[in-house]
Amino acid sequence: MKLILSTSNIMGAGSSVRRSVGSKSNAEFVSSLRSNLDEHSSPEQTNGITNGNGAATPAKLHYKSWTKQSSDGTELHIPNPDASSSGLEEEREQYDITLKLFYLPGGSTDSASRTSQTREAIELVLKELGVPSVDLLIVSFPGIYFDEQEDCPTKISTRGPVEAEPEGIDSIIESWKAVESLREEGLVNKLGVAEFGAERLAMFLEGTTRRPMVNQINLRDCCSVPRDLLTLAKEKGVELLVHNDCSNILPRGTLRELLGPGPDGAGVLAPSSKAGDKRKSLHGEANKNGTNGEVALSGEVQPQWVVKYTAVVKNRGIVENKGYFACAELEG
Repeated sequence: MKLILSTSNIMGAGSSVRRSVGSKSNAEFVSSLRSNLDEHSSPEQTNGITNGNGAATPAKLHYKSWTKQSSDGTELHIPNPDASSSGLEEEREQYDITLKLFYLPGGSTDSASRTSQTREAIELVLKELGVPSVDLLIVSFPGIYFDEQEDCPTKISTRGPVEAEPEGIDSIIESWKAVESLREEGLVNKLGVAEFGAERLAMFLEGTTRRPMVNQINLRDCCSVPRDLLTLAKEKGVELLVHNDCSNILPRGTLRELLGPGPDGAGVLAPSSKAGDKRKSLHGEANKNGTNGEVALSGEVQPQWVVKYTAVVKNRGIVENKGYFACAELEG
């Protein structure tokens, strides 16, 4: 079963997740998603907060009451997208809309899967915003970090633990075909990549038909962009942008915590199966998790991708709509 998660618009008036805006992307995303799940799963709400009169916290609502399953049972939207407000306030041409798609470590990497992931991510955003196209789509591949060592060797430690082995250039170029097709269909105006150093960018440009117009890099408060990358980008017409995103924006353990049982979880997933236990089928949903004794979904989750979207009003420079979608596979 595929799980589709959303934060809704974290810039919305009265949204309880606005406090996270401006954080690094992983913190902002997890905080926003947690708040959105809490608001939908809490049985008694006052401005999104459960009743606090000293009594025991009520059990969360059963997930079926605030999620939506597809007619064929292969997808579960968390929360129900019909319950959230969507769309932009002004005409499409008044906005700059940017998407960043993170392919996650452990997700499917074959060409067919990447094509499906890419199209699904952009179609969810187009539907959410009520627009026919976006201005810029940046793609982030797992395990790739911008190499700052030559110019700023003391800063390389700020990267943290390596979350995945970087994909080979052949796999990246093959996945890029899915992104190119969106540009050819008019769904995306400009395409970009993230964290490409000079060597990787040169090889990538050599093997692609429709070249990226943007390369987004994370300097991590470092000194400057390496000269060879600046020269290559200028020569090939690639704009260099700076970001502070985390490439593994949704680790598997974080997602299970968000969706699992207990006071801090949304109650969608049953406790993780112990070794030797016989797992139940996904459609049987035969585990109880404390949500009023109701059953929850069994299985292990594997995050596949996350997409971040931002709609900025051009003439005012104001972010009107910002949010995230994520996809994970639930395997029994």
